[in-house]
Amino acid sequence: MTVDQTLAFCLIGGSILAFVWGRLPYDVIAATALVVGVVIGVIPADKAFSGFSDDIVIIVGCALILSQAVSRSGAVETIMRPVLPRLTTTALQVPALVAGVLLASMVTKNVGALAIFMPIALQMARQTGTPASAFLMPMSFASLIGGLVTLVGTSPNVIVSRVRAELTGEPFGMFDYTPVGLAIAILGFLFLTVGWRLLPVRKGTAKMEAAFNLDNYTAEARLPQGHPAAGQNVRKLEELGGEGVHISSIVRERYRRMPAEPQLGLRGQDVLLLRGKPEDLERFVAQAGLDLVGGGKEERADHTVMEGVIAPGSDLVGRTAAQLDLEGRHGLRILALSRTDAEIKDSLSTTRFNAGDVVVLRGPIRGLPEALGQLQILPLASRDLPLGRNSRSWLPGIIMLAAMGLIAANVVSVPLGFFGAVVVVLLTRCMTPTEAYAAIEWPVLVLFAALIPISDAIGRTGGADLVAGWMMQGVRDLPPIVALGATLVLAMAVTPFLNNAATVLVMGPIAAKLASRLGMNPDPFLMATALGAACDFLTPIGHQCNTLVMGPGGYRFGDYARLGLPLSILVIVVGTPLIAFFWPLRAG
Repeated sequence: MTVDQTLAFCLIGGSILAFVWGRLPYDVIAATALVVGVVIGVIPADKAFSGFSDDIVIIVGCALILSQAVSRSGAVETIMRPVLPRLTTTALQVPALVAGVLLASMVTKNVGALAIFMPIALQMARQTGTPASAFLMPMSFASLIGGLVTLVGTSPNVIVSRVRAELTGEPFGMFDYTPVGLAIAILGFLFLTVGWRLLPVRKGTAKMEAAFNLDNYTAEARLPQGHPAAGQNVRKLEELGGEGVHISSIVRERYRRMPAEPQLGLRGQDVLLLRGKPEDLERFVAQAGLDLVGGGKEERADHTVMEGVIAPGSDLVGRTAAQLDLEGRHGLRILALSRTDAEIKDSLSTTRFNAGDVVVLRGPIRGLPEALGQLQILPLASRDLPLGRNSRSWLPGIIMLAAMGLIAANVVSVPLGFFGAVVVVLLTRCMTPTEAYAAIEWPVLVLFAALIPISDAIGRTGGADLVAGWMMQGVRDLPPIVALGATLVLAMAVTPFLNNAATVLVMGPIAAKLASRLGMNPDPFLMATALGAACDFLTPIGHQCNTLVMGPGGYRFGDYARLGLPLSILVIVVGTPLIAFFWPLRAG
């Protein structure tokens, strides 16, 4: 072993120990390792920041933006909503949620797919009394196995594609992962539909907004002239909009206010006072085809939505929005109002504010902080409030599918296809630039960008050849498929401690070198590395999807192995021969 190889291995080993220690963020550890690698000479200074221009960073960043755009569009919820009332038992609810997450994670980042369905699952748990712990872990695992099907479903697939491009000049395509991934996804789905019974009943932790009990917002929506609901009664409109929202009263001809009796007939231009959560209000307005009063017809990039509490000394106390001319003087539109001690029965523009009222306001990004200060409105901690954004449509999903189609047809490359899709999403105002930047998980991108030069150092110093030689000593007298299975198991074992991206960046070149030394095709070994790294079912720390459900599901560390160990064994036993079948071990 040379000095450079020793230093490179020490750098990798130190990074792994820091990841396992867990006291510092992953991105800080990776950035520190990058600097140390340059100082000790195993990473050339002119290559230190090559990772930031790598296709991986572009693909993952764009996939996160597109996933968030699809999530905010509500298209998945619209598809699922007619099905939900029919799911009356846990035995029906779990397969439906697992299938939804699994399918969504095939075309979006798996964490994005899980984020789309988590609110649906938590709402279903509240309405039916089923513990959320029965839903969330199977959904998390479904997002991981669904991500195996396409290139962009999970980060290991993207990274392994890059390793193959460096070896052969040709990366894996969008659907090269599909034969193996789809088979495992189907078998994993069948297992999860019955395996959830292995989980104990847990009680999830309450979210911060639940502590404030901000469920009784009131918003106004206008029934457009010529709307199909005109001439029908209130009950029909509530059924059209779905559950979660109650029509409390109706303002007609500007000043006539009447209770929203179920049989009351509706007219065009009626203003409806709606009560519910912000996300339910926004969904109701979109599904029922109403116009949100104060929401505007289009989304503006320089405007945002903010939630705040009216302070006791505010000029708003005892006065109405119309009296203060909030829009004319401050550029603010009131979208919704929450009051804990009384029901709001009048139009929001004529309702007198009280100290302690919680308001949802829409206004210019630059002027909003100053306006809130002048009005003595205390902003609440940032929450994702979809109300008033007009983002609910099929357009983001159509854009993403179009990009994937162009990529599959080899019209454009993967990074160019996804980057172009993000540009179209912004041009069509499905998202604002501010929201797009917020959707990117910058620590993840920094982690990738910093680890790429570090992993390259293993290959540059000959370390990958050295490790591959050690591994070959252990498997050279065994059948080739055993070497393939050992690669999969090793990647699966390392992932919980190193995270999946770092595992592939380190193990990908080693697996390729092992295949070369054994005289085998490197493709199945790269596929095994990606599969093993993507399937962390044993801990809550190896993948962010598992971490995301731990609190809401109330899970303990050991709960993951109860469901995850049988699933891991299934992946190893089925995945190894499937890879060998679709990707022959012997080249040619």
